[in-house]
Amino acid sequence: MSIILQTEDLKKSYLIKQVLHGISMQVESGRILGLLGPNGSGKTTFLKIIAGLLKPSSGSVQVCGIPLGLETKKMVSFLADKNCLYSWMTALDAINFYADFFEDFDKNKALDMLHFMKLEKSQPVKTMSKGMTEKLNLTLSFSRNARLFILDEPLAGTDPVAREQIIKTIIKTWSENSAIIISTHLVSDIEHVFNDVIFLSEGEIVLSGDAEQLRVSREKSIYQLYIEIFDV
Repeated sequence: MSIILQTEDLKKSYLIKQVLHGISMQVESGRILGLLGPNGSGKTTFLKIIAGLLKPSSGSVQVCGIPLGLETKKMVSFLADKNCLYSWMTALDAINFYADFFEDFDKNKALDMLHFMKLEKSQPVKTMSKGMTEKLNLTLSFSRNARLFILDEPLAGTDPVAREQIIKTIIKTWSENSAIIISTHLVSDIEHVFNDVIFLSEGEIVLSGDAEQLRVSREKSIYQLYIEIFDV
């Protein structure tokens, strides 16, 4: 296994407010990392920095051993927590848009995944439910030949059926040559796919490690640890 992502003492501040307090971590190829924490814990800020959408205030980020920059942007596929597709687009329009925009986009893979997701190519985005839109966005993100896939709250606002299909797609897309980071607060639904977890609170890592080792050593599920750490 190779190191896909590594951060050292990563910090981010907005004026006088510090959002990230020296995050040091790494993700290896073939691993699925759960980034866990309540809203406002710094998850999205951290992920946007890795994706190259925000600049860190200090510290370092490397993707596949390369410092954060234009080259690493090409290696990262980022699924934001908000829908970025135009409402007039059909599912096929969105696929063609991504195919034109990203050199590493695999259109055939996207069409196969669209069928797996039970989405119609001709359906406009504006008529899709939240779950359908999320499945389309996931299809687009996973159809890139990226080394690092980042999913920011992919289950939020989805019904149980859509949630299960999204989780199946994540498992189906897993590859030993890439890594996946999933940010979520819906831990009980998805904890079984995590190889590693990071618990983030107010911009600091309060607990991290191999998910199964944590279950054994703490004699609790990842969800139970989440409840305990964040008192929810």
